[in-house]
Amino acid sequence: MADAANSLRLRGYLTAAVVFALDRASKWFISANVGAMDTHRVIPGFFEIVHSENRGVAFGIFNDSTSEWRTLMLVALSLAAVCFVGVMLWNTGKLDRYSRWGLALILGGAGGNVFDRAVWGSVTDFLEVHYREHYWPTFNLADSAIVIGSCLLLLDLLRSKQQAPNVS
Repeated sequence: MADAANSLRLRGYLTAAVVFALDRASKWFISANVGAMDTHRVIPGFFEIVHSENRGVAFGIFNDSTSEWRTLMLVALSLAAVCFVGVMLWNTGKLDRYSRWGLALILGGAGGNVFDRAVWGSVTDFLEVHYREHYWPTFNLADSAIVIGSCLLLLDLLRSKQQAPNVS
């Protein structure tokens, strides 16, 4: 039983490491090859590759803050979240597969974004989706992994669970 739990745990952490590596590689590629004013249309009128730096959190919240404590606070809160998710993933024997994969994706994505914020003070975003003049905030692979992971956790939460027999 311990071997099975260790195998699941290893797969979860390896998945998180792959997400982290892909996120880092994609951000490095964008930083090296896409200028701040460049726009590469992938699907005209819907999807573009751009290069932006987000000094805030999701959807640019706190991006315009001038507080000298902003980056430190965001890094500290992000590290706390990464540690919390990492501990939850450690207890993989108590989780079903949707939760395990969800936590692994969240851990890898959150790790990628906290790395950016801790090292450079901002997160590189480059995926831009829009319809006509309606733009979704620019995001990156880490954000995508976090959203997909969160959807997997929500799916697990909403799925009907088999009730354990009532033992009196």
